[in-house]
Amino acid sequence: MKKVTKMLLLTFLSIILLAGCGGEKTTNGNASDSKGDSKSTASTLEKAKEKGVLVVASSNDVPFAYIDKDTKKFAGIDAEIITEVAKRLGIPKVEMKEVKFENLLLELNNKGVDMVTDGMYIKPERQKIANFTNIWYTEGEALVVLKDSPIKGLDDLKDKVVGGQKGTAFLEFAQKLQKEGRIKEVKVFNSQSELLLAVNTQKIDACITDSAVAGYSITKDPTLNLRLVSPYKAEASGNIGAAVRKEDKELLEAVNKELDKLKEEGFILKVLKEYGLNEDNFVAAG
Repeated sequence: MKKVTKMLLLTFLSIILLAGCGGEKTTNGNASDSKGDSKSTASTLEKAKEKGVLVVASSNDVPFAYIDKDTKKFAGIDAEIITEVAKRLGIPKVEMKEVKFENLLLELNNKGVDMVTDGMYIKPERQKIANFTNIWYTEGEALVVLKDSPIKGLDDLKDKVVGGQKGTAFLEFAQKLQKEGRIKEVKVFNSQSELLLAVNTQKIDACITDSAVAGYSITKDPTLNLRLVSPYKAEASGNIGAAVRKEDKELLEAVNKELDKLKEEGFILKVLKEYGLNEDNFVAAG
């Protein structure tokens, strides 16, 4: 009797152990779990291709990457370039997420977007937290004043109040000039539109800002009684590129490959000219 009881107990324990092993195999090896693992390890480029959408961040400042008020479409220098690149990568749509300029790389690394495309200068401190593509184009600052202003250059700013946009290289340049005693005071504004309006309403004497943005804005808005000081040699010129996360090397290489093709085909120079820039802003492939 004791032997029978012992045998039954061993059989019962064996059944439990087999059931446990079978259950573990099912949990880790079923088709749905494998599919989930595949999705979680897919690259940013693969996910964008699968969804058919590449999400990019921009501060919505013209003429780089913005939503056109009339057409409601994604427009601008950077917008046209990334849209064409995405199309050639098999991604039919590029969607813009508006983010304050100073938060663009933060949003990128928080995985709120796939890339940053917003006329951003490639700078060492930015390269520490993100990877940048090959240079898209180059440009520098402009000194913007009222049309009848006597200001002819940076040497005329010693007793002037000058504005700059928060988070930009141009604000840093203006603050550097202030420290050197070449500008009396620097005021900070949150957006390009606020900056130009401040000059237009004489709240400040001038502003140092992006030449492409200022030129485009003044041309398109007849209410702005402004001009770019000319002739003017930019001192804070820089190279512009798009940013991707450090781990997104596949996306980086794919974008660079298509970017070089667009340069060689003349597409990039054509876009630059459409937005008021020229051969001086063009950077050859490689």
